[in-house]
Amino acid sequence: MAPLDLHSHLTWIRLSIAFVWLLFALLFKALGAVPRHQQIVARVVGTHASRGLTLMVATGEAALGLWMIYGRFLPLCVGIQTAVIVVMNALEIRYARDLLLSPVGMVCANIVFLGLGWYVALS
Repeated sequence: MAPLDLHSHLTWIRLSIAFVWLLFALLFKALGAVPRHQQIVARVVGTHASRGLTLMVATGEAALGLWMIYGRFLPLCVGIQTAVIVVMNALEIRYARDLLLSPVGMVCANIVFLGLGWYVALS
C-alpha cells in the first residue's frame, strides 16, 4: 500500500483522482444528480437496462476511486482506468455525441486526468 503522506504532492494528486472517480460514481451516476449520464448509457444499451448498467458503472468507478486511495498496485489501477476511460469515451462519442457538453474537451480533460494518474503510478 502506498502511504498517505500528506506532505507529498503525489498523495494529493492521488486523492484528487480518487475524489473525481467517487464524485462521478456516487453523486452523478448512483444518485442521479446528472441525468445525462444515464441518458448516455441508455443510448448504448437501451432505456430498459440503463439504470442497472449506470449503477454497475458507478460501482466500478467507486471501486477505482477507493483503489486509488488504498494505493496498492497503482500501475494496474491506472491501466484499468485508462482502458475504462478509452472505452467509455469511444462509446459516448459514437452513440451519444449530442449529449456531451464538449466531446473534444472531454477527451482533453481525460488525457490530463490519465496523465496525472500515470505520473502518480510510476513515481
